[in-house]
Amino acid sequence: MAATEPSTALPAGLVLVRTTSVFDNDTVLAGLLNSHQVAAGVWGRLVVHTGSVGFVFDDESDQEFTIDAGGDVVIPPTRLHHVLLDGPATFAVEFYREPTDTSSQLESTGLEPPDLL
Repeated sequence: MAATEPSTALPAGLVLVRTTSVFDNDTVLAGLLNSHQVAAGVWGRLVVHTGSVGFVFDDESDQEFTIDAGGDVVIPPTRLHHVLLDGPATFAVEFYREPTDTSSQLESTGLEPPDLL
């Protein structure tokens, strides 16, 4: 069964709590290139500024999606994934959560490898 395109719509009501700096091929964190996940209760949104970025949900590792400049992909909480950089690109990651959880907005957004969570 073929995988569907990844979602670009966040669930309604989430609020932006943090945005990473813009990464490129030289500044991308090694952890983003390996399997990792965002924390429970946190949604990620990878936004590509220039070039294109490969994106893989690790539970569908045979399906690589290409996110082009101006595009994005929504990353659900705790879903393992990684990015691939084949050519020059810049991108950032935004993190969202429910607005009622204001006491923990400075918590980790889950960029740790899955075995450290």
